[in-house]
Amino acid sequence: MVRVVAGLALVVMLLVVAARAGAAPAGGPATAVFDVQFVNSSPADTTAEEAARVARLGVALRAALAQSGRYALVDMTPWAATLAAKPAPRDCPPCALEIATRAGATVAVFAWVQKVSNLILNLNISIRDATTGQVLKGGSVDIRGNTDESWDRGLKFLLQEHVFEEGR
Repeated sequence: MVRVVAGLALVVMLLVVAARAGAAPAGGPATAVFDVQFVNSSPADTTAEEAARVARLGVALRAALAQSGRYALVDMTPWAATLAAKPAPRDCPPCALEIATRAGATVAVFAWVQKVSNLILNLNISIRDATTGQVLKGGSVDIRGNTDESWDRGLKFLLQEHVFEEGR
């Protein structure tokens, strides 16, 4: 029950962040948002809780981007098998950009979480032109603690400071 409430609170919080981001072109560019990748460089195995957080982070990211009005999300579901046969988007941006373009997107969003330890993690985002690969926006935020709350706060900060901030 606590996780459901925390998840709903995150979605509401992200909607508020997106609303505060200001006016943007209706719908924005066609945008492919790839699944969030988890990079575990710690000696500990990936936990079920971390896998769930990664999935939840992807849902929250897509919701925030769509609600901002700055990005029109392209349905990537038809491309799932093609994506599964390729390296992860973060590991092969040109592979992912080709699929994004074929899906009709002009912008591609890559996000990943790197776990250094249970105390040190970082959330990263790279928003690229799907044709040229040029980074349009991007950033990274370090978080302390491997909890739902720290991940939620990290995403909120990443979006506020690196995605929705004007001039970035």
